[in-house]
Amino acid sequence: MKNLKEFKPLIRLIGKDKNRLIIASVLIFVVGTFEIFTGYLNGSAVEAITNLNVKRALIYLGLYLAIELIAEGVVMHTANSMLYKVESALTRKLGFFTYRKSLHLPACAYEKQSSGEIINRITHDADSLSFAFGRLLNVVSSLVSSFIIIIYVFFNSWIIGLEILVLVSILFLVLKKYNPKLKQVHKERKDEQDKFTSLVTESVRGIREIKTLGIKSSLITDMTVIIKRIFNKSEKEIDIQKEFNIITRFLKTTLEVGTFATCVILLYYGQISLTFFIAMTYYIYRYMWLIENINDLTQTYQKLIVSITRVNEILENKLYEDEYFGEKRLKNVQGVIEFKDILFSYPGEDITLNHFNLKIEPNKKIAIVGKSGQGKSTIFNLITRIFDPNSGEILLDGINIKKLREDELRRHISIIRQEPFIFNRTIKENFELVKPKITLKEIRKYAKMAYLDDYIMSLPNKYDTLLGEGGVNLSGGQKQRLSIARTLSKNSKVILFDEATSALDNNSQEYIKKAIDYLVKDHTVIIVAHRLSTIIDADIIHVVDKGKIIASGNHEELLKTNKIYKQLYETESLNS
Repeated sequence: MKNLKEFKPLIRLIGKDKNRLIIASVLIFVVGTFEIFTGYLNGSAVEAITNLNVKRALIYLGLYLAIELIAEGVVMHTANSMLYKVESALTRKLGFFTYRKSLHLPACAYEKQSSGEIINRITHDADSLSFAFGRLLNVVSSLVSSFIIIIYVFFNSWIIGLEILVLVSILFLVLKKYNPKLKQVHKERKDEQDKFTSLVTESVRGIREIKTLGIKSSLITDMTVIIKRIFNKSEKEIDIQKEFNIITRFLKTTLEVGTFATCVILLYYGQISLTFFIAMTYYIYRYMWLIENINDLTQTYQKLIVSITRVNEILENKLYEDEYFGEKRLKNVQGVIEFKDILFSYPGEDITLNHFNLKIEPNKKIAIVGKSGQGKSTIFNLITRIFDPNSGEILLDGINIKKLREDELRRHISIIRQEPFIFNRTIKENFELVKPKITLKEIRKYAKMAYLDDYIMSLPNKYDTLLGEGGVNLSGGQKQRLSIARTLSKNSKVILFDEATSALDNNSQEYIKKAIDYLVKDHTVIIVAHRLSTIIDADIIHVVDKGKIIASGNHEELLKTNKIYKQLYETESLNS
């Protein structure tokens, strides 16, 4: 019963296909009910022939033929066709909703779960539902018709009925023993498969680093270990299934031979009719088919329940709660950011920001500097609500950002990271993701503002150039400038630069500084920087240490008044 609860989200997703599923189910049960009579009709036809009653035999055979043609040829085909359509639609919906739900997960979910595990849950686990309903309904229908048949058998011979019940009961005891084993080993294999997918994903995305670092052999060794584990789990799963199949095969053979032997003895002593004997030659194979399908369904069900449980952990928020947002909107945004008594620590770590207070005004170049690990990037993670503070509040124009609608927060606050993510699409399509109805004229305007238009226009396909995964066809500076241009198309009031120039050459850095200077005129611009040479012209520089602002001022003032800032600057100058 506990496992059946896992199917509730599937039932909800069926939606408009519910009627189609009900009709298909009814048709399958109708077919199962009609098939009950086929054994009796065969037996009656044979007995009529032995009594030289050809007319009656032809009537029975005609009814048998009609049931087979209509029930199996038309009704069952229609039911299966409807089921396959329901399952196909359900699989697509499940994949879509799992993907959509994954985008609503908090950032910590992606830090604790590997990319391979999340990808497998969205793709392989969702797709594993194919044909599950069809198999389940056919087995349930067979169980119902088998129950009716056993009543007919008991009515004619309690000995044969008891014989069938005993052997079928033994089968269910075997199923009860092997089901947990099959489920556990399949779950273990899934976990190893997640690691496999994760390593493949990392290898494809980091192919340049893999080649330049010379670590191909190390990764191949890791992959060999993972594949060996998957192989071992698969072998274990096959061994359990083999053992299970041998036992069920023995039970099927015992049921078949034992029932026929008993029927022969009872027929010889005149305790059953020839009609019943012939009917049993048909019905016993129905039980054999039932055992075989239960066997198949059991193995399929154990894999299915593992997959649906993994999907439900995302769909039903069993691992992580969704991000939540308010309903407030902003009018005439000014871009004033204020941190009020913020206390924050990453899960399982020490405090990063400790009673942190800061107010940032618009139309100024604001920089935040400090030693590594003192909370600079954390400030941006909180402003963008990648994480939420443990206590305190962050205000945008006097409104707590937790109370803003998600689209409102994302529209007014943008971030340009040290390693911006560029989608594997054309340059134009990268802009269209941000602003679907953007025109080429607008795109070029923003690219010019980021000093990138001349380069793009020199390309053979210009703005239709495919960038490759992660923007591999662009240099670091070009990716940064494309990210700036893409962000400009959002027209956000607050723009955050997170180490945006730390890995760039002087020429690229100069282009980005010009773009930032242009933005300062009517935006709130905040820069987190390791390279102090990129922010010495900032209007205000805030120095962060041990999770607090310990000094604020311009470059000249801080050189005179703050030891940490002076030390950072002198260290950089010495390294240069």
